[in-house]
Amino acid sequence: MQANTRAIYMLPYYVWIVLFVVAPVVLVGYYSFFDVDGQFTLQNYRTFFTPVYLQMTLSSFWYAFLVTLFSLLIAYPAAYWLTRTKHRQLWILLIILPTWINLLLKTYAFIGIFGTYGPINAFLETIGVGQQQLLFNSFSFVFVSVYIFVPFMILPIYNALEEMNPSLISAARDLGASGWTTFQRVIFPLTISGVKSGCMAVFIPSLSLFMITRLIAGNKVITLGTAIEQHFLVTQDWGMGSTVAVVLIIAMALLMLLSGGFGQEVRHGK
Repeated sequence: MQANTRAIYMLPYYVWIVLFVVAPVVLVGYYSFFDVDGQFTLQNYRTFFTPVYLQMTLSSFWYAFLVTLFSLLIAYPAAYWLTRTKHRQLWILLIILPTWINLLLKTYAFIGIFGTYGPINAFLETIGVGQQQLLFNSFSFVFVSVYIFVPFMILPIYNALEEMNPSLISAARDLGASGWTTFQRVIFPLTISGVKSGCMAVFIPSLSLFMITRLIAGNKVITLGTAIEQHFLVTQDWGMGSTVAVVLIIAMALLMLLSGGFGQEVRHGK
C-alpha cells in the first residue's frame, strides 16, 4: 500500500520529467538527422566534425573554463569571508539579489557601464588615460559572465564551509600547521564537494551562452550557444542547430558523470 501511494505521489514528477526533459531531448535528436529541406541525412554530424565547428567547440570550452576559474578565484575567498563575518544572512541576501534580475537587463546595464560615454570611460578620461574600447572583446565577455555566474559559485562553497567542523582547523593549528598548510590539507579537501558543485553550476551554463556573446562581445566570441541561435533563428537550419545541441548535451552529461566520479574518489580518499 505504501509503495502504491508513493508511486502515485511521484507520478507528477515523472510526467514533468518526460514532458519537459526527455521529450525535448528526443525531439532535438530527431531533428538532427534532417537537413534544411527536411531530408534524412547524416551530413549534419559530418559537418560538425570539421575544423570550423571543432574550433568553435574548443573556444566554448576555453571561455567556459576561464569563466569558471575566475568565478572560483573570487567565490572561494568571498565564501570563506562570509563564514567569518557578522550579519552573514544579510550578505548572502545581497549576493542572491542580483540573480533575481533579468539577465537581459543586467547585460544592457553593462553595455551602459562599459560604453563610450559610460562611467568607466569617464573615469579613464578624468585620470588622463582617455577613452578605451571596453565592449566587443573577450575581456568584457569574461568579466560580465563572471559577474553573472559568481553567486552560483559562492553559495555551494559557503554551504560546504558551514558544514565543516571548525575544531579540525583548530586541531591543525595546534599541531603547528601554517595557515596555507591548513587550507591545503584540511579546509580545501573538506570543501571539495562545494567547489565541484559550484564549478558545474558555472561551467555547464557557460558552454551554451549566446546572448552575452552577441550584446557584450559583439560576436567576437563565438561559442556553441551562438551557433545554435544562428541556425535556429537566422539560417533556419534546424537540423544543424539540433546537431550542435545534441553534441552540447552529450558533453554536459559526460562532464556531470566525470565530476560525480571525481567527487566519489575524493570522498573515499583514493
